[in-house]
Amino acid sequence: MSRDAHEPTHFGASTVPLGEKQGKVDAVFHSVARRYDLMNDLMSAGLHRAWKSALVTSLNPSRTRPFRHLDVAGGTGDVAFRVLEAGGPQTRVTVLDINGSMLEVGRERAGERFGDRISFVEANAESLPLADRSYDGYTIAFGIRNVPRIDLALKEAHRVLRPGGRFLCLEFSKVDVPGMDRIYDAYSFNVIPRIGRVVTGDAESYQYLVESIRRFPPPLAFARMIEEAGFRRVTHRPMTGGVVALHSAWKI
Repeated sequence: MSRDAHEPTHFGASTVPLGEKQGKVDAVFHSVARRYDLMNDLMSAGLHRAWKSALVTSLNPSRTRPFRHLDVAGGTGDVAFRVLEAGGPQTRVTVLDINGSMLEVGRERAGERFGDRISFVEANAESLPLADRSYDGYTIAFGIRNVPRIDLALKEAHRVLRPGGRFLCLEFSKVDVPGMDRIYDAYSFNVIPRIGRVVTGDAESYQYLVESIRRFPPPLAFARMIEEAGFRRVTHRPMTGGVVALHSAWKI
């Protein structure tokens, strides 16, 4: 275990040693994997579908040329399937997730629909078992805030992208509409864990997810982290009053 594994970090509203966070996050997603996509529909009133569509529209995979894409923390395949449907027959997607339960759901959902155009890899975003400059696109939707060492994950994203490759991150953000922030907080802390208890039998995991959103850096601070990883043309676009933001960058 590296020296910095003993440094404190956040796990929702709690403080834990850095080396323990990944195991705790894994436990959350093992618990909710089978109902993860259903919960996304219920928690967001279906809005997550529009947010993910905006992500894939921004990615704009080629319909006529080979396009290799990496979707990180995307175990259930929700984003990967959209990329494959938007791209052409030469589009290939690698779904990478540290959580085997989430990947199992993704494999089952994919079935034989996409053949060898999709592959599933169990690995850590902080240390990708992938070659340098091997992908045209990299996406991570609602997953970066769960990574213990976000700076390492961003550097790995930069490493595996080809020059001209696109980085896109969809993540919860800071509500910027007066009054809506109080409504959003009340809904998040009082309603979402209760939905989680009813649908998955696990309120605590959704309490963590709600708390983790509040601990994620605001958009401008996260943009600086993306730039420090080597990316350029870094931008972000708030959606739904700032509930989420779509972060974009390029490897030049």
